[in-house]
Amino acid sequence: MINEIYFDDFSKLETERLFLRKLSLADASEMQSVRSDERVMNYMDSERHLTIQFSEKFIAENLKIYEQKNGMFWALIEKSTGKFIGDFAFWKIDKKNSRAEIGYALKPEFWGKGYMKEAMIRIFNFGFNDLKLHSIEANINPKNESSRGILIKLGFKKEAYFRENYYFNGTYLDSEIYSLLQTDFQFK
Repeated sequence: MINEIYFDDFSKLETERLFLRKLSLADASEMQSVRSDERVMNYMDSERHLTIQFSEKFIAENLKIYEQKNGMFWALIEKSTGKFIGDFAFWKIDKKNSRAEIGYALKPEFWGKGYMKEAMIRIFNFGFNDLKLHSIEANINPKNESSRGILIKLGFKKEAYFRENYYFNGTYLDSEIYSLLQTDFQFK
């Protein structure tokens, strides 16, 4: 069963190079900067954040999901500069089956430097050990080689390939589903 105590007081986490804190409306400008970037959104299959107001609405919706105990959304803050570099979420938390889907984005200038892997290892440890998740799911665009790569490095296994199951921007797109079981996670 999901340990719901973490929905009463959001867990701030820390890694060697990152502070992971609750996303806030004050992050809207930075969120808009990340999620309006064509490179970031290329395989996200969701609307680009073309205005700060769009990002504010997105953040507000995710804060409401947290209040409803159905998700958690972290801002990734680089320790050395205090800069917002990306975000990470557990969402669609399935309490009955102790499973959560993940979503994440990172500023391109931080790609390939291990920041997302570092954040994921810490957040997954929190998810499995504290929140009491049994499994974590990732739904990716099959063309997103970078996302697939990091998931596989962390022990995710491919569960499914859905053909044209997702309609976005006038086109039906394929999806790949990956999962990570607590018992398979090796980065304690």
